Amino acid sequence: MANSKLLIASLLAAASLLLLLVAAADVQDSQAKREVEEKTLLKRMDCGGACAMRCKLSSRPRLCQRACGTCCTRCSCILLGSSGNLDSCPCYASLTTRHNKRKCP
Repeated sequence: MANSKLLIASLLAAASLLLLLVAAADVQDSQAKREVEEKTLLKRMDCGGACAMRCKLSSRPRLCQRACGTCCTRCSCILLGSSGNLDSCPCYASLTTRHNKRKCP
């Protein structure tokens, strides 16, 4: 009788320790995920402001900003300056329309 009570008590203690370890691991995982989300939010750029600068000399600024905004959200970068500089953002420079013309201004 005493042995069975001791066995049950030790099993309960082991189970509670296991639950504590699992809970601690979950807390660490959630903290790591939160840190990753914060870092990705910091990496996102202000596409509106960047595209406004890129398209300020365009003859059709609204069309330019709309296309630039689409490309910026896909690539998370835009080309430097108001024209050219295709090597500064390869993703942005490689997007094309269905007629194989450059999509991004």
